[in-house]
Amino acid sequence: MAILKIARMGHPVLLQRAEPVSDPTAPEIRRLVADMMETMEDAPGAGLAAPQVHVPLRLFVFRVRSERTSGDTEDFTIGNTAVINPVLELLGDDIRPRWEGCLSIPGLRAAVPRHWRIRYSGVDTEGRPVGGEVTGFHAGVVQHEYDHLDGILYPMRMQDFSQFGFIEELTRAGTI
Repeated sequence: MAILKIARMGHPVLLQRAEPVSDPTAPEIRRLVADMMETMEDAPGAGLAAPQVHVPLRLFVFRVRSERTSGDTEDFTIGNTAVINPVLELLGDDIRPRWEGCLSIPGLRAAVPRHWRIRYSGVDTEGRPVGGEVTGFHAGVVQHEYDHLDGILYPMRMQDFSQFGFIEELTRAGTI
């Protein structure tokens, strides 16, 4: 496995719609997913989409650690997970601000409005179905990574830029 180079904001691959993966079980896709998981862990991050590592394909990896969950029964911990050719459905009208960062926009955080409840589906590298109906952090990280597949970076979702800044300054101010 290898640590992959992260595309930074401004790179064209981050602003384009990614292409579907024709064979999720192909050896090169398995290798890419393994390398993405290693890169996510090394960062350390909660998720990583293929366009962030210069590969314009519709797949992402993510994880939800116990300290990130909201306590809601549908916001559960999950180990490293790959979602290939995902489908996302936003459920309900409950939209809440969620503090987000991004490996492609280092050093910054923002309060991004996200749906509290979503349903997502896709397949893993074995071709097995993955996904479900989730809430909270789990829902937020899936929405964030899914956005990357459509060329959307989290600042594009922001409505209140007073809730956007450098992590160091936001922490010093007690905002995050």
